[in-house]
Amino acid sequence: MKLPRTFFNRLSLLGSILGLTALIIFAFLFIVTYFFNVGSTYVGILMYMVLPVFIIIGLVLIPIGMIRTAKKFARDKDYDPKRWKVIDFNNPRTRIAAVIFVFGTIIFLVLSAVGSYQAYHMTESVEFCGKVCHKVMKPEHTTYQESPHARVTCTECHVGEGAGWYVKSKLSGAYQVYSVLAEKYPKPIPTPIENLRPARETCEQCHWPKKFYSSQIRYEKHFLADSMNTEWNIHLSMKIGAKHSMFANQKGIHWHNNENVKIEYMASDDKREYLPWIRYINKKTGDTIVYEDEFMPMDDSLKTVTEKRTMDCMDCHNRPSHKFLVPQLFVDQKIASGDIPKDLPEIKKLTMDILFNEKFNTMDSAMMIIDEKISTFYEDNYPDLYADNQEKIRTAITGTQECFSQNIFPEMGANWDEYPDHIGHVEYNGCFRCHDSFHVSNNGDRIRKDCKMCHSILLQGEPGKAEVAKHNESLEFDHPVDIGGAWKESNCTDCHRYLYL
Repeated sequence: MKLPRTFFNRLSLLGSILGLTALIIFAFLFIVTYFFNVGSTYVGILMYMVLPVFIIIGLVLIPIGMIRTAKKFARDKDYDPKRWKVIDFNNPRTRIAAVIFVFGTIIFLVLSAVGSYQAYHMTESVEFCGKVCHKVMKPEHTTYQESPHARVTCTECHVGEGAGWYVKSKLSGAYQVYSVLAEKYPKPIPTPIENLRPARETCEQCHWPKKFYSSQIRYEKHFLADSMNTEWNIHLSMKIGAKHSMFANQKGIHWHNNENVKIEYMASDDKREYLPWIRYINKKTGDTIVYEDEFMPMDDSLKTVTEKRTMDCMDCHNRPSHKFLVPQLFVDQKIASGDIPKDLPEIKKLTMDILFNEKFNTMDSAMMIIDEKISTFYEDNYPDLYADNQEKIRTAITGTQECFSQNIFPEMGANWDEYPDHIGHVEYNGCFRCHDSFHVSNNGDRIRKDCKMCHSILLQGEPGKAEVAKHNESLEFDHPVDIGGAWKESNCTDCHRYLYL
């Protein structure tokens, strides 16, 4: 069997070597990953995105070289460019070339189909989204793994169904790849608020909007920043919907998503933390009420150019999968779980002093500072305890380092302060963006700041000393630290977002 003499040229030989080498590497990696279950995201990128490019280049170079060589041969004799080339299958070389072309095309099409399918799934995978640009996406990928949606892929929320959004996401992704390679990405990565699909096209594919539930019990365990790390528990009955589930969302927190109600707002900042203009519309009666912040109203000139957004799930549940906890919360969780020993005196206050007051430039320096500060504190202030409880102190160091690395990312500037969570009102204004008693209508109606609208306190206080509410009643909130009535006169965030009182 002999190949056509036009095949024997440098360009065609180079294409053959390039394509064949890429094909062999692809086959080897396919066997290793498929039969031995060995591989990673980067192997997938090599197999389904890089190697196919070299195979295509090789296959393209072969006919280009043959055509160029055929033209060279044609110059040596009479050559009519208008005359069709005769393909003579009686010529063995022609038959060999045809067989190679047909089978090569079939193999190429099969590989292209498999590669395209695998490339599609790989680019839609969590590993691709979170690990390819490891440094850049580490905060999002880490917090995602700790979230309730850790079994939901990134694309189910960020892309959703439909070819249009898939193409849009890939075009956006191409620019993001360029930004990473050119190191032009912002730190921290901004939340893509403007580019997110409406909740009805993503969240509601799993969360059935027509089904709502009645009150739910929430148990919270906190520890005070005193010498004994005093435990303070609070149990809340969260008024998610009406008192009985049969009444759906006619009352309660999810009333905002009632099909007979439309809430619109205009925000004065990109993160939607300040909402100076709010409009309530009753779809049944047509009644409309506009509320405006009496202290910081929006200029009339801005109202004509500012987006008027209809409230949906994402306006409260804005951090469903990438929640960056404030230090007092993630340390409380570690103390409650025993990963930070509660019986180490002042451990809550110490960790808060470190996390709020120290400057961290890198994750490595943060780990070193946490280790040094905790060790030095107990060595200087509790020498006997330090000498007898090295293992316990090491446990506290490890626990603090672990919760830090899950919520604060110095290299990317990502932390709780950069990514506000609009659920609740303690660490972020959340509910108080509207329910602050400062939003007033023309007739004097106000959006009330009343905690009992959303929850009832069933229990609060230290274990064994806690105050318990009577049936169908709510306790009056008792601040764990005596600050008088200051908590009634200001928002919780005035202290809890930046302090640990």
